[in-house]
Amino acid sequence: MDPLQRIEQALEAAIEKGMGDDSPPLLRQAVRHAVLTPASRVRPRLCLAVALACGDDVPAVSDAAAASLELLHCASLVHDDLPCFDDAAMRRGQPSVHRAYGERLAVLAGDGLIVLAFENLAWHTLRHPERLAPLLMIVGRAVGLKDGIVAGQAWECESEVDLSEYHRQKTAALFAAATEAGAAAAGRNPAEWRTLGANLGEAYQVADDLRDVAGDAGELGKPVGQDAAHERPSAVAALGVDGAVARLAELTREAVGSIPTCPGAEKLQALVLGEMQRLLPPTLADEFRRRLSAAGDS
Repeated sequence: MDPLQRIEQALEAAIEKGMGDDSPPLLRQAVRHAVLTPASRVRPRLCLAVALACGDDVPAVSDAAAASLELLHCASLVHDDLPCFDDAAMRRGQPSVHRAYGERLAVLAGDGLIVLAFENLAWHTLRHPERLAPLLMIVGRAVGLKDGIVAGQAWECESEVDLSEYHRQKTAALFAAATEAGAAAAGRNPAEWRTLGANLGEAYQVADDLRDVAGDAGELGKPVGQDAAHERPSAVAALGVDGAVARLAELTREAVGSIPTCPGAEKLQALVLGEMQRLLPPTLADEFRRRLSAAGDS
């Protein structure tokens, strides 16, 4: 089965099992709106790509890990869009959850998705309990107070911010978790895969900063110019557009170079390079490719 199909089926199954038919109808609708709106699913796809590269001997556990990461990501988007943060009207080309269902249901949906992510891991590791503890540690750290997306979001409340630390926690944490969880789900050593995810996550955030200043809101499915409007830390604000593109190329090279030796290494490299080029606005993609090529020739 195609990895994206596996992810969508796992997400649908997690929501059905976690909510049932007797959940509050509006909460159920808000959760489905938050999760099942079409999306790139880059984090769970990365998780499955690593699991497949490591053998993917228990697909049910790999699917659960991938789905749980996406549930957490969706929860973070719901909270990020709230009036107390970005007050965003659109997400993934649709009204944000708080605009569609109200602020109270958006808070509850986001909170519930965090809980569901951990429930989902427990359900699918009953026959492989030795894999549950590593996955819980990986996923918990990715959303936690110290190194996870909660800490990353909190940096936006500070007057002085270390840009690299902000990117590492707000975005790279879930990417690092995706690569580690893919390995752990397949029974391999997750530590060998953390560098790939961490570099790719920071690269993704730099690309997102570039899209915020050079992208098209219609194509992105969300407003642009938000970093400047909310005075958020940004690679573009710190480095300029050219510097941010150069940093993106550097992080992408480091990500590709960190992939451990495995049968699926070439596919992973293609996935990394393809994702970075897909994310960039067309006006910047050529410059990104030029910098990658120039570094490879040096």
